[in-house]
Amino acid sequence: MSTPKPPSLPISATVLAERAGHRRLLFISNGHGEDSIAAAIIRRLPEGFEADAFPTIGDGLAYRGVCEVVGPRAHLASQGWRNVKGSLLRDIADGGLLTILPALRFGREARQRYDRAIVVGDIVGVAGCFLLGVRDILYIDVYKTGYGRLYSAIERFLISRTARTTFCRSERLAAQLRAAGCDARCAGNVMMDCLPRGVYNANLRRHRYLAVTLLPGSRQFTTENFARQVEALSLVTPQKRPDLFLALADNVPLEVLAEAGGLTVRPPASAEPGDAGTLVGGGLTIHVARGATGNLIEAADFVLSQAGTATVQALGLGKPVVTFIDRRDRPSRIADENALFGEARVLVPADPERIAEATEKLLDNSLERRRLGAIGRERIGGPGAMDAIIEAIVCGDAAGAPAR
Repeated sequence: MSTPKPPSLPISATVLAERAGHRRLLFISNGHGEDSIAAAIIRRLPEGFEADAFPTIGDGLAYRGVCEVVGPRAHLASQGWRNVKGSLLRDIADGGLLTILPALRFGREARQRYDRAIVVGDIVGVAGCFLLGVRDILYIDVYKTGYGRLYSAIERFLISRTARTTFCRSERLAAQLRAAGCDARCAGNVMMDCLPRGVYNANLRRHRYLAVTLLPGSRQFTTENFARQVEALSLVTPQKRPDLFLALADNVPLEVLAEAGGLTVRPPASAEPGDAGTLVGGGLTIHVARGATGNLIEAADFVLSQAGTATVQALGLGKPVVTFIDRRDRPSRIADENALFGEARVLVPADPERIAEATEKLLDNSLERRRLGAIGRERIGGPGAMDAIIEAIVCGDAAGAPAR
């Protein structure tokens, strides 16, 4: 099956790309969601641009089939997930500091091979470029929301000294950076431009009035999260149980999740590339897909999510989210997220009975689902950043400014 051709760039950007000649770009990202966003941007680059990816944490599976993966990668227990209290200290205790020097050494050796660096993630990638003397980067901040804490003085310093252009998730953040003399823009939420969609027809698998999609995440506690979600769903009144879907991250083995949830794996019943089979047991049937998170979210009435990027994308699509929290979660991060998500994300304790109760309440109340969905859609913002980012890459490099 042929891949749909991305929308054309504005004429001005296309012309500038031709004038720029061949350009080599290095994308630096630090997490599965960030990798996925960077990979989506790379797919949209016009001819004349060659990109490599440096995923600093994890295996960079999102880049598979998209571009070459370069550089050393840290395999931390947290996988960069900072919602959990003490995760940074535990990473350091487990040897996390030992991953810094190889990354910096690679950056020092590689900086002469690329015309420009694009950092997708939080301030860590910007700090690394600053230390290495890499300048004029394009920074895509997918971490700060503008509803919680703004940029600190050190963050403003690093961005102003390192980035030629920064894309923020809110105009409030962009205005703060512009006041510090930075070229900062807010053109939409790039996460909504990068929602993974594949060949998988969830609607053909719908048999009940409502549907719920499970997003257990892709990091340290994915298996535990899924097991708790399954236990909660088994407590939902059988007559109310919806159709169930599971969005499976590339780095998560289905067999491991099945064992954790006490379920049996059945092989795919279709030839669809996204079909990963089904999980059955305890009165539950869960349809599983890989690379089709967007399909599954759109087919659902709401989601149970412990994910990061996918939670934002679900809310942006107008789907309420039920998330559980426990004593390991970092209160400051939860508070920042709550400031953005508002009521659209329903927070409950990490107790299967409480999760089941919240699930049943949403199953029973269509007006509440619509109300929460509208809040999420408004808070997250829509797509549109992708075109602006591509044009900034193309026009910036075509203008001939040095990348180092």
